[in-house]
Amino acid sequence: MARRPARERSESNGPTKTNREKIIDALMELLAEERIEDIGFGAIARRAGLSLAECRAEFRSVLAVLAAYTKEIDRQVLAGGDTDTEEEPPRERLFDILMRRLEALAPHKAAIRSLARSAARDPALAVALNGLTVRSMQWMLTAADISAAGPRGMLRGQGLALLYASVMRTWLDDDDPGLARTMAALDRGLSRGAWWSGLLDQVCRFVPPRCCPPGRWSRRSRDRTDEEPAAA
Repeated sequence: MARRPARERSESNGPTKTNREKIIDALMELLAEERIEDIGFGAIARRAGLSLAECRAEFRSVLAVLAAYTKEIDRQVLAGGDTDTEEEPPRERLFDILMRRLEALAPHKAAIRSLARSAARDPALAVALNGLTVRSMQWMLTAADISAAGPRGMLRGQGLALLYASVMRTWLDDDDPGLARTMAALDRGLSRGAWWSGLLDQVCRFVPPRCCPPGRWSRRSRDRTDEEPAAA
């Protein structure tokens, strides 16, 4: 008996996924197994159970699939806001937002580790991923009620992207369910980020307001990580 194409078989559990979702899932599964430079659309199509034509209708490149995955993570984080933090200072909200982002990434930790290793060897890939991350961080800043508009917002987004990349290196090696090391690294990074944001505000006093819109990060210190158990 001829085997039906995978795209004609319905899933027995859960809602039927769109082709875009199948392609994104397929790429992340493959990334957990091999390097991104070794992954082509042929492998993605086979893993997703789709034809090349169906893949081409959704995405123009593997990087575009990564961009769609990043956008979906953004959406999950932005949709999962905690009303209990609305009265918190922006820095506290940003801490919670970035931790929620790491929680959303957790199912694909192996894939992200593989991607980080490839980016360390490939400057062009690193630049492309940085661009995706900067855009995401501008959304995270906006969610924390920190201005991400204009040239200063772009600088903040880039600064937060660098901070986030540093925290992710800790997160990738943090096997503690409580993520104590990761939270401590994020707390330290945000403390440095608040100082740099304050310095940026001072510099922007000498620049026309249209170039640097007003706004500054909260400088309030936190005690959260002091209460965390020491990492093993």
